[in-house]
Amino acid sequence: MTDMTEVNALKEKGNEALKLEKYDEAIKFYTQAINLDSINHVLYSNRSAAYCKCGKFQEALADAEKTVSLKPDWAKGYSRLGSAFHSLGQFEKAAEAYEKGLQFDPTNVQMKESLEGVRKQVASDSFGPGAGFNNLFNHPNLFAKLQTDPRTKPYLNDPSFVQILNNLQKNPDSIKLYLEDPRILTTLSVLLGIDMMPGGDAMDVDSPAPPPEPKPSPKKESKSDINENLTDDEIKAREEKELGNAAYKKKDFQIALIHYNKAIELDPKNMSYYTNIAAVYFEQKEYHKCIEQCEKAIEVGRENRADFKLISKAFARIGNAYKKLEDWKTAKTYFEKSMSEHRTPEVKTIISELDKKIKDFEIKAYIDPVKAEEAKEKGNEFFNKGDYAEAVKFYSEAVKRNPSEPKYYSNRAACYTKLAAFDLGLKDCDKCLELDPKFLKGWIRKGKILQGMQEPSKAISAYQKALDIDPSNAEALEGYRNCSIAVNSNPEEVRKRAMSDPEVQSILRDPAMRLILEQMQNDPKALHEHLRNPDVASKIQKLMDAGLIAIR
Repeated sequence: MTDMTEVNALKEKGNEALKLEKYDEAIKFYTQAINLDSINHVLYSNRSAAYCKCGKFQEALADAEKTVSLKPDWAKGYSRLGSAFHSLGQFEKAAEAYEKGLQFDPTNVQMKESLEGVRKQVASDSFGPGAGFNNLFNHPNLFAKLQTDPRTKPYLNDPSFVQILNNLQKNPDSIKLYLEDPRILTTLSVLLGIDMMPGGDAMDVDSPAPPPEPKPSPKKESKSDINENLTDDEIKAREEKELGNAAYKKKDFQIALIHYNKAIELDPKNMSYYTNIAAVYFEQKEYHKCIEQCEKAIEVGRENRADFKLISKAFARIGNAYKKLEDWKTAKTYFEKSMSEHRTPEVKTIISELDKKIKDFEIKAYIDPVKAEEAKEKGNEFFNKGDYAEAVKFYSEAVKRNPSEPKYYSNRAACYTKLAAFDLGLKDCDKCLELDPKFLKGWIRKGKILQGMQEPSKAISAYQKALDIDPSNAEALEGYRNCSIAVNSNPEEVRKRAMSDPEVQSILRDPAMRLILEQMQNDPKALHEHLRNPDVASKIQKLMDAGLIAIR
C-alpha cells in the first residue's frame, strides 16, 4: 500500500527545491516520490518542469508524455508537453499539445499565449517551422537577431561566445555541452522566444512565454494560471480566504473568522491566513488575540521561509496592537523588528512618533507634586548654606517632578545668578513668567540677571513689570533706581550699547520713524497722537528702554 504521507512530503520537498532553483534536488525528490507512487501524474508533471528548467528537454518530454498518458483529460499535462516540444524547437508538435490542452481548459490565458507564440514561430521566415537546433543556429539571420536583442548584443563582443556559436553551427547536437552556460540559455530564450533562465518559479508557469511583443497593458493572470501549481487543499484554502475577505469588507467578522480558520485547516503552512485572523481581532479591538495570531503567523512564516515582507507586516501589526493598548515601548520594539525585516518610511515615521510618546509618558509618569516639594525644601537648605551647585540639583529634581510650578524655575534661576550662569538663569526666569506672568519674584530675578549681564535698560523693563504688580516692592524699586542711574551716568556707553542692538538699528533706519522722532523733538504734543498707533508706541518704548530717548 502506498504511503501517501511520505509521497506528499517528498513532493513538497521537490516543490520547495524547485522554487529555490535547486533543480537537481527537485528532480531527486520527485523521482523518490515516483518510486513510491508510479501512477501519480502530478509527480511526472512537476519533474518535467524541473527537467525543462535545467535544460534536459528530452527527459522533460518523456515525463510530459507520461503525464498525459496517466491523465489524458488534464490540461496542465498538455501544457507541459507543449513546453517540452517548444524547448526542443518542435513548434508544430508544441502547437498540437497546446491546442489539445485548451480543449480541456478553454480559459487558460497562458496556454493561449503560448499557442499563439509557437504559431508565429511556425509561420516565421526567420526561424522556420520545425527547425530544431540545426536550422536554429545555421540560419543566415542568426547574428542579426542576436545583435538586435539587448540581452544577447553584449555577448557578440566576447570571442569565446562567438566560438561557441560557430561550434553549434557545425555540430548542433553539441548543444548539451553548453546548457550550463547562462549565455547559451539566454540565446535560446531569444531565438525560441521562451524564458529558459533561472529565476522564475517553474511551479507557476507551465509553458514557455511567447516572443516579447509590445502590449498596451499587462494582462491579468487568470484564476487557472494562479492555481495551476497548487494542491487541491491549497486552492480550497485560497477560496476560503477570498470568502473571508469578502465578509471582512462587510464587517461580518464572525463569518470571516470561520472562513479564515477553514483556510488554515486546509493549508496550515501559509502565514497570511493567520495574519488575516489577526486583522479581524484588531478590528474587534481584541488586541491580545491579534498579537497572539501574529506571533503564530511569524512562527509559521519562519518555518516555511515566507517572504520577509510578510514577516515585517506581521511585526508591524503587533506594534499597532500595542499602540492601541498604549504600551508605547513594546510597540516601538515590534516596529523596530518590522524595520529589521523590511524598511518602509511609514514604519520609520511611526517609530519617531512613538519616541515622542515614550518621552512624554516618562515625563508624566515621573510627576509627583509631593516629592517636588520635598526636593524644593532640600534645595532651599543648600541655597541657605551657600552650596548653590547642590541646590541646583534639587531644584532641577523639583522641576522634573512638577514642571508646571513656576516657583521652582524661579528658585533655580536664583542659584544660577549666584553662580554667574546668567544665560541659564534668564532662561528659567522666562519659563517661570511664561507659566505665571504675575509671578513677582520672577520679574525681580530677571531684572537682577539682566543687571548682571550689563543690560540696565532691559533690566529697567523687568523691574517696571514687577512694580506694575506691586508698586511698593522694595527690591523692584531699588533695582529700577540703580539701573536708571547706570543708564543716565554714561550716555555714550548707553548709546553704543543701544546701537549694537539689531532691533534698535532697524527702528532708526525706518524713514517713517525718523520723521516721527523729528516731530516729537520739534512738537512734544505730537507724541500723544503717535502713541495711539500700537506699532509706533512699541518702537518708541524700545528706544526708551535702550536709553536713546526720554519722555518728560
